Amino acid sequence: MENIEYKIATLAGGCFWCTEAVFERVEGVAKVIPGFTGGQIKNPAYREIISGRTGHAEAIEVHFDPNVISYKELLLIFFSTHDPTTLNRQQYDKGTQYRSAIFYHSEDQEIDALEIVSRLGEEKVFIDPIVTEITEASAFYEAEVEHKEYYTNHRQQQYCQVIIDPKIKKLQQLFADKLKKAKI
Repeated sequence: MENIEYKIATLAGGCFWCTEAVFERVEGVAKVIPGFTGGQIKNPAYREIISGRTGHAEAIEVHFDPNVISYKELLLIFFSTHDPTTLNRQQYDKGTQYRSAIFYHSEDQEIDALEIVSRLGEEKVFIDPIVTEITEASAFYEAEVEHKEYYTNHRQQQYCQVIIDPKIKKLQQLFADKLKKAKI
């Protein structure tokens, strides 16, 4: 990775297999790391997370070039590819570990997140109010290797076809100009 100063966005929008698959396809994103954040236990394991008792959310770290894509643009993609109006749930995935959350890394990111949520609310983009948690980033724990690039490696699985494919299609429809040319 050249002499680019990448920024980090940490987002939770349900299962990290879904959010990783979406953001891997966005131009200006250098890498996406699935993992866990926002909880009380150090170095949690996946089986502890899915119990819902650790307080962690399945999340991703998006390493992006702000000269190619802005943090606000990433947030618009985030809000367009998951349901930010359901508390602790995304489709079949239920529990606090699947909550919608933005974990900001700076005051600017916090301001941008609050502004986007306010704007989407004023524009009534969603029927129900946005319940996305906006909180300061804390320790991020990378997921085990079998969870990385899950969609890319398991596209034929039913979960990928039923849950992730529609998110990718929505990304392609709404943000065609923001997609990497090679990974569609």
